[in-house]
This record gives sequence, C-alpha cells and structure tokens, in this order.
Amino acid sequence: MFINEIKQGESTNIEFKLKIPEKSIKYMKTVVAFSNGSGGKIVIGIDDKTREVAGVSEDDVFVLMDGIANAISDSCTPQIAPNIYFTSLEHRTLIVIEIYPGAFRPYFIASLGKEKGTFVRIAGTTRLADSVILRELELEGEKLSYDSLPAIGYTVEKDAVKKLCKDIKSYIINATTTEEEKKKVKDITEQNLINWGVLKQSGDDIVATHAFVILTDQTETMDFAKIQCARFKGTTREIFTDKKEYTGPVYEQIENAYSFVLNHINMNIEIEGIIRKERYELPPDAIRECIINAATHRSYMMNSCVQVAVYDDRVEITSPGRLFGNLDLEMIKKGNSQIRNKILAKILNKMRIVEEWGSGIGRIIGGCKSYSLKEPSFEEIGDCFRVNLHRAGYSLNSESNQESNQESNQESGQESGQEINLNDTQRAIIEMIRDNERVTQQLMSMQLGLSIGAIKKNVIALREKGIISRKGSTKAGKWIVNV
Repeated sequence: MFINEIKQGESTNIEFKLKIPEKSIKYMKTVVAFSNGSGGKIVIGIDDKTREVAGVSEDDVFVLMDGIANAISDSCTPQIAPNIYFTSLEHRTLIVIEIYPGAFRPYFIASLGKEKGTFVRIAGTTRLADSVILRELELEGEKLSYDSLPAIGYTVEKDAVKKLCKDIKSYIINATTTEEEKKKVKDITEQNLINWGVLKQSGDDIVATHAFVILTDQTETMDFAKIQCARFKGTTREIFTDKKEYTGPVYEQIENAYSFVLNHINMNIEIEGIIRKERYELPPDAIRECIINAATHRSYMMNSCVQVAVYDDRVEITSPGRLFGNLDLEMIKKGNSQIRNKILAKILNKMRIVEEWGSGIGRIIGGCKSYSLKEPSFEEIGDCFRVNLHRAGYSLNSESNQESNQESNQESGQESGQEINLNDTQRAIIEMIRDNERVTQQLMSMQLGLSIGAIKKNVIALREKGIISRKGSTKAGKWIVNV
C-alpha cells in the first residue's frame, strides 16, 4: 500500500521531502494542514519532483526522528501527537511522519499566530486558511455548526414559520405509504422548530438561526444561498442555451434544480408488449441525490452558489466548500459521513429528503452502475467539491455524430456541413416523434412538462429547419423526421 502511495505521487494526504528542511517551518505548515484536514504523511527521503527514492542516513535516523518530534511539539498549537517511524524502500531508509486528523481545531504555527499560521490542504498543496475556512475550523473545534448559530438581524416572520411547519408535515405525509400512516402524522409547530434547533428562544423573543433562513426565504440576508442551473452547448462553458437561478426555501431549490436537469437530458421510451415505459438516460435518483448533497453539505459561509451544469457529455454539480471535517474522497465512497450543517440535515431528514447518513454516494454510484454508465467522478476543485455524472453519449449535434448528421443532411436536401443547432426540448420532440409518428402536441406538452405554447414554438422551429414535416391532416396525419 505504501509503495502504491509513493508511485501515485503527492496528493491531499501525502507529501515528499528529499531531506528535512533546515527551517522547520517549511514542513510545519504541512503538519498543521494535515491536522486541520483528514490527516496525512510526510515522507522524508523522496525527491518531490522526480519521486526518486534517495533515503536518509541510517546512522542519523533516530536523531532525525527525535528532532522532528521536538520541532512539532515546540512549533504547533494545540499540541499535535504525530506517529514518526522509519521504513525501507528500494533498500533505502525513509522517515515517515504520520499526522492524524485533529479534534481541537484550528491547529496553527504558534510563532505566526492563528490568522497567519493556520494552513489547510487544497488540491494537494498546503495553503494559508482564509477567513471563512478559519472560522469553519473554529466551529469544528467548538463542536458547533454554522447553521445552528443565530442569524443576526433576521426577523422571524410568523408566515414563514407557518409555511415551514406546513411544508415539513406535507413532505412527511407524502413519504408515507398507507392512509393509516398519513393520519398519524402530527402538525408541526413553532415549538418543534425550537426543539430541533431551527429557532432559538431568547427570553421572550424567538430568534432565527441560519438554518431557519436557509429553510425559508434567504434572498435578502444570504443571497448566495441559491442554486444556479445552466445547459451548455458542447462540453465547455463557452455557450449556454438555457439558464435558471433558484432561490427560496432550500427544499424548493432542490426540486427545481432536479426538474431542470430532467428537462435537459434525454428520455428513452421503451415498449414492452402493450406497456410504454419511459427511462431517462441518467438515473433520476442519482441526479436528485447529487443535488441534495450539494445543497445540504455545502459551506453556507462561502459567498458562492451551488451550480448545476448540463453538458453534452455530463451533468456537473459543484458545491462550495471542501469535504468537511476528516473526510477525503476515499472515505466518502466507503460511506463515511460527517455533517457540516447539522440542523439543516436533521430537518431534511425528517422531511425524508435526506436518507440515512453516508448512504448517498453509494446510491449515486450504484444508480449509474445499474444504467451501465461510467462511474461518477468525485473531486475537490480548489475550495469546492464536484460530482460528474457521465452521459452515455453525445446528442444529435455532438462532435461524435457530426459526420452522420452531415450525411443525413445531404440525403434530406440540406447543404453538407450545415450545423443542426437544436435545444433539448427540440431533441426530445424528435425522439417522441420517432417513437410515435402520430404523437400530438398536447401529449408532448404533458410528457415534457412544458406549456403548449412552448411546444408549438419548438415544433415551428423544427419545421422551418426542415428537420420534421407533417403529412396528412392535423387530426389524421402523422409526423416525419427528415434527418
């Protein structure tokens, strides 16, 4: 295992040093960064650029280890207790400094002070923690979550309390399976919100927490607590064909963003006997789980939004904030979970939006596997976390299909090389016509969840491009796809 780590090079959890730096502060930054994250190893005796195993002098190994232990003890605060040992690789001796995730964050270099001496690991490098990350580390050390803190200056509106209570009950009822269970669901009251930590009692006053703001209407005080959605042409962010921005209660944002993605991916229609079955190209449960995770576990201290982007080859969900606490990519794949926003997660769990802790990533991976898709990719991009769900292939105007489209264009009388620019609604309409040449515009409207006006507008555009045509009367005729 250790050899494999070295072959993979430096990462978020491993760093190489050819020798111990003369100034200990050069590696103390990494020591505190590992303590402030998911832990890691500093390996002395390997060139960080070439990965060449140079080793250290066997005669000096114990002296060096004692020096490292003393330097860490003298330089870092709170106290860090590393595991320092030596090992052998390619007949050379290496010193390994293993740092464990700390429980009393933030850890920092005492001589630099907390603000200038607190470091974290971001994308395999050690960086000074900014004010937001530093505050998150302080809250972790205090065993607090940002969403549980009072939202200063925010007024608790009675109407907002009533709506939240009503919505929580409605979600619980919708998640039950029998009428008997539905009848047993009790009304949610303001006192419930206080008991759950969504609201706080301060003397005779009721005070909002950040969780209450996120669960109601945060546009005035937390205008970044929203989900931005976009459909981009191709595989980059150069040209978008549709975009939406969703604000309001976070659970409504989740539902809106989920619907946005479904409206911008393909739906296949399969006929089994006389039964018509519809199946999206990506597992809907996996899409929804990604969006739920992004909105639930993001950092609400960061002044940026959750972003959901649909490309020709993937659906990309990006949430502000590094993986929380001690977590790393391997840990979340194994079902490990640490909750950044404890109150928010508790309420969404009661609403049956969030399922069992730690099970989400497994369901995302399993859902894509059941669709025979490439495994989703999970990555930390700077101070953000990103999930990519890979679509099975490009759509009509993708690069992989351009050649066949050009041939079809020639056969249908269109000029060779002319690009067919279609939006997602138009592609869906074409697929519906291919499946049922007598499909009505009313049925298209119902199936795609769009107004009849929007359907007519896109049908007209397709007819003007010569992609579809109509044969016969309005009632008895049929559609023809010309490409």
